[in-house]
Amino acid sequence: MLNRLLRSGLSHHQCIEDARMSFEAWTVFVLFWIVFVTTPGPNAVNCITNGMHLGFVRSLWGVAAILTQASLFLLLSALGVTALIAASETGFLIAKYIGAGWLIWLGIKGWINASKPAPTLAPSTGSIYGRALAIAVINPKSMAGYLAAFSQFVQPSVPIWDQMTVIVPTALFLTTLSYCGFTALGAGIGRAALGAVFNIWVRRILALCFVIYGVLLGSTSLGRNA
Repeated sequence: MLNRLLRSGLSHHQCIEDARMSFEAWTVFVLFWIVFVTTPGPNAVNCITNGMHLGFVRSLWGVAAILTQASLFLLLSALGVTALIAASETGFLIAKYIGAGWLIWLGIKGWINASKPAPTLAPSTGSIYGRALAIAVINPKSMAGYLAAFSQFVQPSVPIWDQMTVIVPTALFLTTLSYCGFTALGAGIGRAALGAVFNIWVRRILALCFVIYGVLLGSTSLGRNA
């Protein structure tokens, strides 16, 4: 009787362990996500640019937009929609071409406006949020990252929504830290850029980054289509 109770207790404990994402899997996911959100990309460049022009506090609306996109992509990935989109050759290429054109346009516009004084009328909260959300959504790095996270780190033996209760808070917390850091970096550069010439060239370098990201995105699209 005692042996049966012990076996029953161990079996119940094993079921509880199997229903959760393992600590090892969570650790691997954390390390991946840290690299994912700290590698400079269009989102990071936009956060730095916002910080330079708008200051840290107002630029946080851009971070909020990135978190909105992250929440949406995490949900879509869990539902399998992201994998479905990536499986569509035509849809995937169209999305990448649109993203490439948008980033190149932002870069050209930023280069042209780099030598102009900053507008006296600050952009609205909605425009800061909307621009950052558009950049985040069309960012091909985002699509690849979420697909990688869900194909490599999600455990098939554990219910997906049980894992989401661990993955989502972890991903959003690390994303917040990273892009707040990029925004603070931009705000610091803005304060340090007292010389007009220095400020112009920093803005042009950031604008050039957008163009480079757009060209690389278009090139990978052509490569996949070939």
